Amino acid sequence: MTTPPAEGLLFEVPAPPTPVERLLLLADQYVRHNDTLDRLLRTGSEPGPDAHVASAQQLASATHAAITAVTNERLFESRELSDAVVRLQQLAFLSSTSTDHPLPMARTLTALAPEAVVDCAAHVAGEIRRRRWSATAVSDPQLTTTQHVALWEIARGHVVATSSQGRQYVHYRDERVLIGTLRSLEAKDLVERVPQSAPSAYVDGPLQDRIRLTLPGTTALASTLGLPPAAGNPPTTTPPPAPASATTAVRSR
Repeated sequence: MTTPPAEGLLFEVPAPPTPVERLLLLADQYVRHNDTLDRLLRTGSEPGPDAHVASAQQLASATHAAITAVTNERLFESRELSDAVVRLQQLAFLSSTSTDHPLPMARTLTALAPEAVVDCAAHVAGEIRRRRWSATAVSDPQLTTTQHVALWEIARGHVVATSSQGRQYVHYRDERVLIGTLRSLEAKDLVERVPQSAPSAYVDGPLQDRIRLTLPGTTALASTLGLPPAAGNPPTTTPPPAPASATTAVRSR
């Protein structure tokens, strides 16, 4: 048996996601799951009784895997960390339980999951930074505060885009996300649009484009979570509810 040449062994193996990155990826899975259920509910036809079962089972499994990744960090069991793990356990239970319910109730059970997972990621990141500050990477200096906030909102499943009469619009829920910010993040390959993957804004309306984090975007956001607010980073806990007038469509110029 011959030994392969040394240069044949020189290839890059992607590093496994960190626990914080794994949680952000999990939040994206919940966003996609909820979008799929919303589209099924708005088709007007009666979906099959098991239309959501396989996806919900995968979510429950992925959530348990994320919990394992967090506990394997062997962090000091602070109140924030304990609460985050319990919340993730609740989400795993809700995902598993949703398989026993018809589609409308199943959708309700996972409705708040993306936000909850991102909040848990922020708490876990804060604990990791607090316990291992010297080994923690700094955030990307090329990103502005508004770009960080946009990544935060996108991770929570709060941002979609639409087009009308040749113009593009971005719709957000809590923190303001401008079309220019979205374009700058797309140029950096930190976010991507998934055409017609998000539910319509109104009955019988057109499907919207879901804005998602790319893998580099996930890494970029994970590098900012848990940093002090004074450093100009996005919030590490759920932001206060925005007034009704703040949820608007911003027209491109």
